[in-house]
Amino acid sequence: MLLSLLLQSGDSGGLTIDWTQMPTYNTIMAVATGPGLILVVRAGRLLRSTLPERALEGYAMAFAVLGTILTATGLHMTLTWPLARYFPFDNIVFGEPSLAFGVLLLWVAFYAWTRGPRLLAEADPGAAFTEVLRPVSVFVFGMGLGLFGIAAAGVGYQLFAAPPEEPIAGWFAAYPWIEATFISGLYALVGLGAVLLPWSFREGVRRVVGTAWTVAGVVFLLFGALNFFTHIGLIVNTMPHAP
Repeated sequence: MLLSLLLQSGDSGGLTIDWTQMPTYNTIMAVATGPGLILVVRAGRLLRSTLPERALEGYAMAFAVLGTILTATGLHMTLTWPLARYFPFDNIVFGEPSLAFGVLLLWVAFYAWTRGPRLLAEADPGAAFTEVLRPVSVFVFGMGLGLFGIAAAGVGYQLFAAPPEEPIAGWFAAYPWIEATFISGLYALVGLGAVLLPWSFREGVRRVVGTAWTVAGVVFLLFGALNFFTHIGLIVNTMPHAP
């Protein structure tokens, strides 16, 4: 991100950040988003082949866990304006998409847990669930357009650039467009699957959605896990030291 807005020179000439003004949850959000995307695609594929009732219950539990994390963190970030005082756009970039995805996962978890046996009794469970999904897919379509907007803003304003003090990501501090393009590309990839979801009853479109969300899910999972190290390192390297 554009941490230069928050930078102060310490006595040693290094970077100092007042982290009491910078709460954010994008580490756990990314780690929850990745498996959420992957499991949505996986469950959809299994519904069109063979999915035992016990396996469906397992997916419901997984969606409930991930949805609870994303809903709780996304709701707090969305309603606490601005959660990160110096970066109010974080509420939009991280908070609102996480809230939307979290609520959707909770809805899928509730449906799978309560209506799973009836769904699996259908001649074509995949097609039956597609019909159930159709109304809410309009909202998913709208969020997909919103993700395109976030991606465009990320590239245009280079929102995701890291300072040199951040491990690994800081290696590219002199080239802020690299991380901006990388993160914006992830948002655009998820957005692509979202805008195509209303037409996912078509085999070709369904494959595009599945590929986009699987690739984005894997990258979000790995990048989010890496951020547990890089963000801790950034905090250690920039937190104020007692005189």
